[in-house]
Amino acid sequence: MHYKPSGICAVGIDFEVVDGKVADVSFTGGCDGNHKGITALIKGMKVEEAIERIRGIKCGPRPTSCPDQLSKALENYLSGQV
Repeated sequence: MHYKPSGICAVGIDFEVVDGKVADVSFTGGCDGNHKGITALIKGMKVEEAIERIRGIKCGPRPTSCPDQLSKALENYLSGQV
């Protein structure tokens, strides 16, 4: 699935869900190391748990972050919008 985030450095988030769990995540643009860390931490996690853990995280003064935008992508996936 592809998600176009807003308010962050990354310009795209691609993710795969298999059997209700996050199977893979990749970001286009932004901080590669942080994105690899986020991916490593939530890979294999149930989508709902991943959303709960990363929703609302902010990046400095920004009202959102890469993890928060990923939570929005996963929420859209659950609601069938992605």
